[in-house]
Amino acid sequence: MVKQAVQGAPAAYAKEMERLSAKESLLLAFKDSGGFEALVTGKTTDMQRIDVNEMIIGLERLTPTPRPTTSPFLEGRWNFEWFGSGNPGLLAARLIFERLPPTLANLSKMDVVIKDGYTNITANMKLLNMVESNFELLTKFSVEGPMRMKEEYVEGTFGTPTIIEETIPDQLKGALGQATGVIQQLPLPIRDAISSGLKIPLSGTFQRLFMISYLDEEILIIRNTDGVAEVLTRLDVPPTLVDSLTDYES
Repeated sequence: MVKQAVQGAPAAYAKEMERLSAKESLLLAFKDSGGFEALVTGKTTDMQRIDVNEMIIGLERLTPTPRPTTSPFLEGRWNFEWFGSGNPGLLAARLIFERLPPTLANLSKMDVVIKDGYTNITANMKLLNMVESNFELLTKFSVEGPMRMKEEYVEGTFGTPTIIEETIPDQLKGALGQATGVIQQLPLPIRDAISSGLKIPLSGTFQRLFMISYLDEEILIIRNTDGVAEVLTRLDVPPTLVDSLTDYES
């Protein structure tokens, strides 16, 4: 037993080093492929796609989380790094950017907050480099197994556009001030409706099954029923680390 323990420690260390190396290789592959902008505008080449997918498969086989659907690592704020044709966010992005040149509209980022069985996906857009807006998609998760989950759409919200004042030409600033004054004179219920954005109920319209093929404190990989991978990287501190920091401070 002692001999097995001695032999097991180097093997576990080697596997962990392999996993960390695979994570680094995947992140470098994202960068080499042009990142998020190249992905949503369709500029990622076939060679870059196959390179990224090869790195994804290499990392998936080293997942350290056997039951990811119930892991505390799943909750938190994540940033989309990679997604395929079945992702609803990519479909919306392609719909916009295949019809509008980058000088008119671009998608700057897309992230998601996972909390208490719900996700809130936010796509941030910029129009004419002067107007910022976002679209939020609320979905509900249900656990179907150790690795399998079901996602159901609940509600979509088109956020109220905000103008980046420092980018407005001087000749248009007067008109902007007049428009702002008109909005402030509107009745309060109408102003509240404008400020809260346009909400679209989506319950019963769309659902999908997917599996979590990899999860740790920094990277989340899921695959839809067609096997297409989506990769997200964490934007906040993992829950277990928050707990340990709280215990230390107390």
